[in-house]
Amino acid sequence: QVQLVESGGGLVQAGDSLRLSCAASGRDFSSHSMGWFRQAPGKERRFVAAITQIGGYTYYADPVKGRFTVSGDNAKNTMYLQMNSLKPEDTAVYYCAVRNGGRLGLTSYDYDYWGQGTQVTVSS
Repeated sequence: QVQLVESGGGLVQAGDSLRLSCAASGRDFSSHSMGWFRQAPGKERRFVAAITQIGGYTYYADPVKGRFTVSGDNAKNTMYLQMNSLKPEDTAVYYCAVRNGGRLGLTSYDYDYWGQGTQVTVSS
């Protein structure tokens, strides 16, 4: 059974950093792409960043470019999201997702497995 577990969320102040982790288990994800999404209260789930496990290609949503970095550790089946210079508008529940395939996915419809989410709250 596929399981994705996010961790690393918390309450921080504007300008601080956090690193989220997503541990995947249940199958070999070494050839799949993975992504991060976030959902703020009252808003739809939105794409944040994605990475291909083969080649390590990455893509970011405009609001996080230059501040967030997505990376992966194939040996650990784990994806990370390093978030720097956090802003109050980054406050959301962050979800990781895995796609059945190696191409980058930029919408929630591209992904097949989801974690339960981790809360990130940035105070001003």
